[in-house]
Amino acid sequence: MKPKLYDLTPRISSRLAVFPGDQPFERRMLMGFAHGQHLELSTITTTVHLGAHADAPSHYHASGQTMENRSPLRYVGLAQVVRAQGLKPFERMELRHVQHQKIHATRVLVDTGSYPDPEVWRSDFNSYSPQLLEHFADQGVRLVGIDTPSVDPVDSKSLESHQVLYQRDMAVLEGLLLKDVPEGLYTLIALPLPIEGGDASPVRAILLPPVQGWPELE
Repeated sequence: MKPKLYDLTPRISSRLAVFPGDQPFERRMLMGFAHGQHLELSTITTTVHLGAHADAPSHYHASGQTMENRSPLRYVGLAQVVRAQGLKPFERMELRHVQHQKIHATRVLVDTGSYPDPEVWRSDFNSYSPQLLEHFADQGVRLVGIDTPSVDPVDSKSLESHQVLYQRDMAVLEGLLLKDVPEGLYTLIALPLPIEGGDASPVRAILLPPVQGWPELE
């Protein structure tokens, strides 16, 4: 019997919504069978903050690491999916929205339900409060994820929650598809590309059944 796999990654296409003013995904054909050539060859132009992606600390802090310097082990291991409750549009998540679940993993992925279609941009999505991230860090959480484009509200300039990520050395995944994933423990695999100087990288994020005794390698 095959293990259940949940794919948290939106399909990448020109329809995928990005932050207003950011570079949408575009794929351009350089060669193709339809033109009588011997192979298919294409090139892409895109933001690195595309769909399911990992932010590098350099995205939100002048002294932060760039993507190629982040250990991939941060993005692999035991993870817990939690569904937030009682959120209003634009609201930052507080502890009260997730306290129905005791945290048992060092990676926590929160489904807010506020960004249901990754191909339709909306600004009223939910985000993390700095206080909730501090609480998670105090519980030993080393990576947080969310189903929205950002851990801060769309109009935030000071990026308070991103700054907590930097100060507490927490990794982050944004833009995850979590709506069909039951709450519980899983094995997360969401490896970013080692883009030199990169402020982020798209990931192929999947969840597998939890591995008993999974070691914390990072």
